[in-house]
Amino acid sequence: MKDNFSSQSNLYAKYKPSLPIELFDYILELVPNREKAWDCGTGNGQSAYIMSKFFKEVQATDISAQQLENAAKESNIFYSQQPAEKTDFPDHEFDLILISQALHWFDLDEFFPEAKRVLKPNGIIAAIGYDLPRLTPEINSLIDYLYSEIIGDHWDIERKIVESQYQTISFPFEEISVPNFHIQNEWTFDDLIGYLNTWSGLKHYIQAVGKNPLEELTDKFSVAWENQTYQKVRFPVFHRIGRLPTI
Repeated sequence: MKDNFSSQSNLYAKYKPSLPIELFDYILELVPNREKAWDCGTGNGQSAYIMSKFFKEVQATDISAQQLENAAKESNIFYSQQPAEKTDFPDHEFDLILISQALHWFDLDEFFPEAKRVLKPNGIIAAIGYDLPRLTPEINSLIDYLYSEIIGDHWDIERKIVESQYQTISFPFEEISVPNFHIQNEWTFDDLIGYLNTWSGLKHYIQAVGKNPLEELTDKFSVAWENQTYQKVRFPVFHRIGRLPTI
């Protein structure tokens, strides 16, 4: 599992989008027993915090100590620095495993057997991701230009899995059909620039080229923003959700 976010964990904690509550509600309906959940690749703990309201215990793991230091705290959330592919959890421990915008960083040949090991029979695994933010056509055009034309090959190869919305991976669970959802919010201009600065591909570009291309694009983004205090932002959400069959 790659660690692309330790160096900017404070930005990631501030600007990472939260998954829609409606999606959590739908997943929870699939999980009648809510003893223990695992938030795998927890990052800033956003999802762990929401899950802590519904489960007696939430285990939340990440390989980044810096991310865990910035994670949301709650008395029934237990954070640990562990790789997704090899944990110290007992067999058949969890009613739910949630992976939020992190599955593409895992070694899936090792992670899926580990997930099967620690899931209870009939337990649910939910891998959730989201696509590029959508605002106005003018802002979208600049985001797409930054993403494809400027950063381009500086993205990790794993980004292709996100672009395919996780449909190119083998998912060895009894798959469950779930409606489409969206993250919806309102951003300030600073929120937009702050979020774009969290992109791992942008960090790779800066390391390779020695400058931040956002500095040259900020004025164009500002013009496209049109002096609005807030703009509505929408992230398309995708998922692979499944159940571990009873043996």
